[in-house]
Amino acid sequence: MTDVNDETPVLRHPAEGVPDVVDTPDALMAVADAMTRGSGPVAVDAERASGHRYGQSAYLIQLRREGSGTHLVDPAALGRLDALADAINPTEWILHAATQDLPCLAEVGLRPESLFDTELAARILGLPRVGLASLTEDLLGVSLAKGHGAADWSRRPLPESWIIYAALDVELLHELREDLIERLHRAGRTRWAEEEFAYLTTWQPKADPEPWRRTSGVAKLRDPRDLAVVRELWLLRDQMARAADQPVGRILKDSVVIQIVTTKPSDQEALAALPAMKPQRRRIRRWWDAVERARSLPDDALPQRVAPDGPPPQRSWERRDPDAAARLTAVRSAISEHAATLGMPPEVLVSPDPVRALIWNAEGRPLTPDDIATGLSTSGVRGWQIEQVAPVISAALDPTRP
Repeated sequence: MTDVNDETPVLRHPAEGVPDVVDTPDALMAVADAMTRGSGPVAVDAERASGHRYGQSAYLIQLRREGSGTHLVDPAALGRLDALADAINPTEWILHAATQDLPCLAEVGLRPESLFDTELAARILGLPRVGLASLTEDLLGVSLAKGHGAADWSRRPLPESWIIYAALDVELLHELREDLIERLHRAGRTRWAEEEFAYLTTWQPKADPEPWRRTSGVAKLRDPRDLAVVRELWLLRDQMARAADQPVGRILKDSVVIQIVTTKPSDQEALAALPAMKPQRRRIRRWWDAVERARSLPDDALPQRVAPDGPPPQRSWERRDPDAAARLTAVRSAISEHAATLGMPPEVLVSPDPVRALIWNAEGRPLTPDDIATGLSTSGVRGWQIEQVAPVISAALDPTRP
């Protein structure tokens, strides 16, 4: 441990030395055995190659358990990790910002039956800084040497400085958990955190049946034929990116997709003449074929503009339903005030989406306290949140209600 200033020591090396990267079945079995022999919760982290590879798969998994030490596992070399799953899935995990890592860990069969999220615990407590290095500095008096979070973790062999960085990400999670548990207890918010953590064990990212509609700029398009061109270009780009294992933006940027749609090139040569398509000259025939496929679709096969799930964007509420807009403004203000009294961000107290849905779907009807609680519960709002915000919403909607 060394000092970068006179105040906060920086942890630069794992206390037990730099672990090897586990990339053989025999070594994985040894890790599984070590995890089984350990005690207490397992600190877990994962490194991806966002911005360097097509998907969000884990390229390194970090584990630490009392009596077992720190282990770094290479899932790309091993595939599914069933032996490791058997050892750690039934055990409480400690993660930081769990929703970032749970999907890629599930891809290789790792799913916790219980967990503790240090970032979420810090948010529930209303702590001012919730990043891992900030929390260890503020709560434990030790900062972590950082610097490789955006690295290409698919690279092999991994540089030793990256391995050290990865190992340090789980070095202090146990101590951090203990500190946060005590703070939650003192604040009377242990149950709040437990409900959130239980929810995370079943949480999954929302599936999108038409991901091409997320193309930046597509919301401005009105012609179904233009939407069809976006869809065909998106599907071809995704196919190319998957085959090359590259981020889709390296194949073709969203802005270029929209440019092709709006400039409406008349033929393959006109498409190739677009300056942004210069790097695509070798693939120009494939891109043009996609444009022609969209243009030749029958009308009944064209995608239509669709209303988003749930209530409309809030910016349109004043125009579409001024009364609903006024009710939402009052409710949001009341929730923000209550969150401030609790010392936490409003979005931690309750997500904005269920509140908007509750107000919009009421269509001007009075909402009883039971209506509010039921509506929030149906949207997945946790019990502790309902206890806190349902009375606040009720009072904001009807200030005369006792």
